[in-house]
Amino acid sequence: MIVYPAIDIRGGQAVRLVEGDYNQETVFDADPVDAAKRWHEAGATWIHIVDLDGARDGIRTNSAAISRICEAVPIKLELGGGLRTMEDIHAVADLGIERMIIGSAAISNPSLVSEAVRIYGERIAVGLDARNGKLATRGWTDQTDVDAIATAQRFATEGVQHFIFTDIQRDGKLEGPNIEALQAMIDAVPANIIASGGIGTIQDVESVRSTGAPGVIIGAALYRGTVDLQDALRTASRQEINQ
Repeated sequence: MIVYPAIDIRGGQAVRLVEGDYNQETVFDADPVDAAKRWHEAGATWIHIVDLDGARDGIRTNSAAISRICEAVPIKLELGGGLRTMEDIHAVADLGIERMIIGSAAISNPSLVSEAVRIYGERIAVGLDARNGKLATRGWTDQTDVDAIATAQRFATEGVQHFIFTDIQRDGKLEGPNIEALQAMIDAVPANIIASGGIGTIQDVESVRSTGAPGVIIGAALYRGTVDLQDALRTASRQEINQ
């Protein structure tokens, strides 16, 4: 299982929100490059980046910070937030981003996913941000009645191989992931389901590993020190040893 330390960028800074609430923001690194270097030095092989301004407003105002991260660390990066057009996707691919995550636009413009997969293949992922199984968009500010599992199943048939599944109500609260919802998604969708939201302890990492998820995103727990990244990496790698 791959551990993805998260860097959420708003106004050029690395921040964390609680349940995606832009009014509940804590700044952890004035320069997100510092966070990227820290996670790289701890042994991360991937970093998960979210452009929070782009996610909410559809405008990629943090491109300069993201570009500097690409230049600063020699590891793989995945990016979501504000990827609403093929031009957006081409632009971040040109920066060196390995995996591009389409979120809101997957709901409002599903043909974008099909076109992106045709061009970039497995480098395209779809972000599934859910409250009670229903997807939210625009930085989680707009709630829909669209079913998360049905959406993932549809895109999997179109060639999407990676999904980022976030339980919004757990995100940033360190109270543990929604294992039941995660397992239901994994069981229902023939693709890689990367878990996000709620990790607060190393035991939570073990719980996600037990579902068979190929990846887990950890944000607030790393910044607040309740999970050590090297411990999380060791916990995740034990699955590979036992297989």
